[in-house]
Amino acid sequence: MSKRVVVIGVAGVLVVALVVGLYLFQPWRLFTDRTADEALLLPATTTTTSTVGSTTTPVTTTPAPPAGPVALASGPFRSLDYTTTGSATLVRLPDGKRAVQFEALDTSDGPDLHVYLSDKPADSPEAAFDSGFTNLGKLKANRGNQVYEVPAEIDLSTVRSVVIWCKRFSEGFGVAPLEQG
Repeated sequence: MSKRVVVIGVAGVLVVALVVGLYLFQPWRLFTDRTADEALLLPATTTTTSTVGSTTTPVTTTPAPPAGPVALASGPFRSLDYTTTGSATLVRLPDGKRAVQFEALDTSDGPDLHVYLSDKPADSPEAAFDSGFTNLGKLKANRGNQVYEVPAEIDLSTVRSVVIWCKRFSEGFGVAPLEQG
């Protein structure tokens, strides 16, 4: 076998390895952002001030008509392997459907990110979120407001948190509590 054939064979193997590595790791996602701007089911929480006498105190309100969507549980995201901020709210709609909304989500972009409803509390160790979950689908964007429908057959009494999870590498990006009180 000639030296040229060996060099061509090695080069071919290296090119295939490079292509497979780029597909799996998608390193460009370290430098990219995708933003979603879906309409929230519940308006963003607002803060107003109330003045009684000479004292001004902040009052937090969530405006919503009684017949409209209802927040069942809500909490801020906690970072797991990547810095993640924003909040998640479990919402019941007037027609009985349920959804999870992410407000002002900001996390790293990554390959194969999914949204999981988990039966584990948000303060659980990261490895716990790799089981006991319902997959709501691919994460629409790593930034912004977004809404995910919750299947009707899901028993909400078992839901403790929502997780942004990378299926390809079995690692969590962020988790928010959704325990109903």
